[in-house]
Amino acid sequence: MSAHCQVTGRKPGFGKSVSHSHKRTNRRWNPNIQRKTYYLPSEDRRITLTVSTKGIKTIDRDGIEAVVARIRARGDKI
Repeated sequence: MSAHCQVTGRKPGFGKSVSHSHKRTNRRWNPNIQRKTYYLPSEDRRITLTVSTKGIKTIDRDGIEAVVARIRARGDKI
């Protein structure tokens, strides 16, 4: 599963860890990604989305129908 949110588009951030001796190593900040299943009443089926926790809050606020319409308008496949 990729660390990419289908609702908000959040992706991992990349950077360096800096130790006490100032040695730098690569690191990655992953978003909190969850697989969630939602019911679409208009299509009478369930869909599984890969969403961040902020994406879950967006779905709770706007509704699953509006969010799915936004994702489809962007051209992403669900």
